[in-house]
Amino acid sequence: MTVSHSPTSSLANRYGDPKRALSRRGKIILWTTVALLSLAFVTWLAIGRGPTAVSNSVVSFSVTDATQTELDFQVTKDPSATAQCAAKALDEAYAVVGWDVITIGPNGSDVGSNSGKTTAQRAMIHTDTLAVSAVVDSCWIVPAK
Repeated sequence: MTVSHSPTSSLANRYGDPKRALSRRGKIILWTTVALLSLAFVTWLAIGRGPTAVSNSVVSFSVTDATQTELDFQVTKDPSATAQCAAKALDEAYAVVGWDVITIGPNGSDVGSNSGKTTAQRAMIHTDTLAVSAVVDSCWIVPAK
């Protein structure tokens, strides 16, 4: 005697019953959760990523001798904020031969350009050996105490 099974019941016996589709209420909950998480992410990107931005650009550098390099650069930031910039002097193999952190304090709107947002800075970097270039590695806003 042979027992005949339909293909659907044979698959159900082997793999289990098919999954039920999400109910209307389940879909609403899922989409609401996705929307709230997306809104939270966009809010974090807009305002929650930390302190305000600061940028810099190197104007020039001058190698005084094997013990000192002078770096002129500009910093753009909120005039009321304090920033710090890491300046480094490099040798011909791009190895760091001097390093200094420069603090740029708050300033008035009459200082520098762009209503006080951009100010000129000069760093005197003491070096171990002769440098061939100088750069600003990075700048950041110092959190208020």
